[in-house]
Amino acid sequence: MRSSPLLLALLASASLAFATPGHADAICAADLNGNGDAADPGETASCLATVSGSWLCPIDEVQCVADAAGAYTCPLGDQFPCETPAVGGAPACSPHSCLDTGATPIIEEPAMKDPGVPADGEVDADGNCLAQIEIFSGRAMRCRPPGLSDTFQNCCKDKGKIIKDGMGSSISSIGTKIAVAKGVFTGMKAAYTAFQAGATAGEAASAGANALIVGIDPTSIAISLAVNFMIEVLLSGCDQEDMETGLLRGSDMCHEVGTYCSSKILGICVQKAKGHCCFNTRLGRIIQEQGRPQLIAFNTIGWGTPKNPYCRGFTPEEFQALDFSKMDLSEYYSDIEARTQSEIQIDMEERINAYFAL
Repeated sequence: MRSSPLLLALLASASLAFATPGHADAICAADLNGNGDAADPGETASCLATVSGSWLCPIDEVQCVADAAGAYTCPLGDQFPCETPAVGGAPACSPHSCLDTGATPIIEEPAMKDPGVPADGEVDADGNCLAQIEIFSGRAMRCRPPGLSDTFQNCCKDKGKIIKDGMGSSISSIGTKIAVAKGVFTGMKAAYTAFQAGATAGEAASAGANALIVGIDPTSIAISLAVNFMIEVLLSGCDQEDMETGLLRGSDMCHEVGTYCSSKILGICVQKAKGHCCFNTRLGRIIQEQGRPQLIAFNTIGWGTPKNPYCRGFTPEEFQALDFSKMDLSEYYSDIEARTQSEIQIDMEERINAYFAL
């Protein structure tokens, strides 16, 4: 399949080499806002190497003062040594000490990697599903705001609506949204794998785009946004789950459960993460948010915890018990109304073609 001129232009503009991000040899952290951790912006930093072979923390760094004899002292107190950065500059000091991450490694919480409920399960001889059916099920996912582990980049930043509920597709299945979402995830994985293997951002995005469009009509997704998204996230030091969550967050398909600590050093939090329940459609997220308060089964556990989101779908019995007259679906209706008549016509034609292709 040939790439569009827009896609080629996007890839050509991204021919930047980028090394896989890693932690510096030493870091420093400070609870500047007094909230009990050091994971907020500006509270963690990589230490600067000095000419003496030690490290200097740039947080609250001040310039040292020279006396008449040319000796330097720290305005913060004699207990803080003056150090000259190895890259040059005047001697400086900081009230915060540096930690060697080689001797004191950072403890990282693993990504959630929730595969979600399988789309297909075992059936009996009559074709009846043997597994528990879940309607509008979601996946537990996380993304990380700026912090040490993601090189102080905002991996939760929304990048635009790449997937839309009302999109059509020429794939030979009516389950268009799930198939498109899986296709985009496949592209994300291919891009991330290539990037980890040493590809440039442009090369990785090209690999992701090629994997993304296999079996999917490129006109059925915002492919230019998807390529831009992959390039920007790859250059930000975010991992695959950050990428997937950011994709769905931007498409209004995630419910944010809360924030938890995902990285610690000596018990100090240096990286936060946001836990979500993400769904294959915007409508699924809306109905989950509107329907759960109506069901006793969700009264106690709710959405779970930020670190362990509870994202199961409704059972058929629960779904039948929902009172849709009590739900506010105006958010979804307004999105439908915003679509142009031509988009709706294309959508209808593709759905009809998909139906007769079955």
